[in-house]
Amino acid sequence: MALRFTLDPEVTPGLVEEIVGVWTDASNAGGAIGFVPPVSRDDVRPTALAAFAGLGDGADRLLVAHDVESGRLAGALFVVDNRFGLKAHWRGLARVMLHPDFQGRGDGLALLAEAERLARGWGLSALSLDCRGGIGLEHFYARCGYKEVGRLPGAIRVGPGDDRDDILMWLDLR
Repeated sequence: MALRFTLDPEVTPGLVEEIVGVWTDASNAGGAIGFVPPVSRDDVRPTALAAFAGLGDGADRLLVAHDVESGRLAGALFVVDNRFGLKAHWRGLARVMLHPDFQGRGDGLALLAEAERLARGWGLSALSLDCRGGIGLEHFYARCGYKEVGRLPGAIRVGPGDDRDDILMWLDLR
């Protein structure tokens, strides 16, 4: 199984709907991508459109991964500019998502490795991302080389009485 990566694809209505579909399915499978299941495409679409709106200025970038065999969209992530000169040497990863059909076969590792490869090519010093505590995501990101550098206790409220830590992860590229 292999993935084909595309950086900055043309954001067509079809691609938007594919990403909304992956985002919805991954969220409903327990993925922590800004929603708590159950979630519908209509719930996800406004957040997705806001993420796509940041692509127009050239600072934020979109990386998509298609399964070579089937041609299906397997996953995506946004590389987010800090929009602050003193932080121009690193970027954040946001909305890291992989469709449940492609989980467990190394595609998530491949998606993050491609983001790292691109960041190194751009001469960046680091990548960061944050993840929701309580589901073990920090262990996955640690396997990809990220180190936990901070936590905001209870910063993510997934439901009444269910607050989770917001975990900040850092990948030093120097």
